[in-house]
Amino acid sequence: MDPIGTERVTVRNPADGSVIGTAAMGNAEDADRAVAAARAAFDGWSRTGVEERLALLRRMRAAFDEAAPAIAAHLVREVGLTTMVAEGQSAMCRSHFDGIFDLLPSYPFSASDGGMVELAKEPVGVVVAITSWNAPVSQMLCKAVPAIAAGCTVVVKPSEQAPLCGMLLAQAMDKAGIPPGVFNLLNGRGGDCGRRLAEHPDVDMVSMTGSVPGGGAMAAAAAPTIKRVHQELGGKSANVILPDADMAEAVRKSVFGCMMNAGQTCAAPTRLIVPEDRFQEIAALAVAAAEALVVGPPDAPGVTYGPLSNQAQFDRVNAMLERAIAEGLPLLTGGPGRPEHLSTGFYARPTVFGPVPVESFLAQEEVFGPVLSIQTYTDEEDAIRIANATPFGLAAYVQSADPAAARRVAGRLRAGYVTINFPPWTAAAPFGGYRRSGNGKQYGVWGFEEFLETKAIVRA
Repeated sequence: MDPIGTERVTVRNPADGSVIGTAAMGNAEDADRAVAAARAAFDGWSRTGVEERLALLRRMRAAFDEAAPAIAAHLVREVGLTTMVAEGQSAMCRSHFDGIFDLLPSYPFSASDGGMVELAKEPVGVVVAITSWNAPVSQMLCKAVPAIAAGCTVVVKPSEQAPLCGMLLAQAMDKAGIPPGVFNLLNGRGGDCGRRLAEHPDVDMVSMTGSVPGGGAMAAAAAPTIKRVHQELGGKSANVILPDADMAEAVRKSVFGCMMNAGQTCAAPTRLIVPEDRFQEIAALAVAAAEALVVGPPDAPGVTYGPLSNQAQFDRVNAMLERAIAEGLPLLTGGPGRPEHLSTGFYARPTVFGPVPVESFLAQEEVFGPVLSIQTYTDEEDAIRIANATPFGLAAYVQSADPAAARRVAGRLRAGYVTINFPPWTAAAPFGGYRRSGNGKQYGVWGFEEFLETKAIVRA
């Protein structure tokens, strides 16, 4: 429907600044209308059976598959993802459906102890999904798909920094024949539209992916109505290289993992924690790996990463780099400004600092750009101390040739998602953080159960 809000935003291609479209920004009144639609649909949708939900989700998956090439191409233009990353995000979108197809038919929505107690799993209610701009379509589907499968109705509010991707997804989902009010998409700014969605008394749960300040504001808005809050927020992920690792291989993968997607990944391994007595060797490897990366138009072949996604992020990353230099942190390569061969676009140089003290802002604050901080340790206990010395706890990484040593260190890292020796991504593992990185999980049965309540029925 036509929005009540009158604001229109111009959306630009971050690679060259060209205008690619406009989007209407909904306001608080639009938020009320979206919630009313979801609330009206909830009673009927929550009482559907598993087969009806599966049938709808299969239609949604087919509609996504048809639209996926156009959505991936648009992600390149609107967000600045490389073609490889955009296609990878499309594969993640499919995994959100596939996981539910495997889970839902046999999920135990009710159970009894054979005595007086029966447990029932029921949909939490109307869910608001507030999503990020760096992986917009995947984030919408990783929330909406399990929520709808659980019997909830959903209002999705994409980031105002990437509004067009959500519109393409909504158009595709409309072709699936979703019952009115079950899936609603509303563009708008966080300060009015997002806040109203979070505080709305007819909303039962808010699931947000975004920044720590945004998550705090959303949680504060939700608190008076005591609704469920699920957050996947920022990170400052430690990457511990143990002395026995293949240094050349570990450092090369670490630099790529940090800087892929221009560092705009919440779980990026941005802190490389290395043996103090091998700092010079590792620093040289990191500089060589960073300088070998190819920065350029995201649709060009062979490009490692494209531009930062928007002007605000470009300004923020450069301001943090200038601050780091002003505070005397050792710059090994890169720094503020665009790479020399690029005169336009929000491109950032692959940047490495080191050694970076634990207490410095660059070791404590999320940059969300292609910036690697090298930190040094004296022994394993020191490495674990440094790894845990941030307020975040989303992801962590360990590199070692010794599986037992790697597992020992992984077990002591205060993060919700820890990988060893860069395995491939899998939707079979729950994803979510500790501390300021948020609460709750995404993917698999853990993500599905975020959208369920547990009811006890006790008989005499």
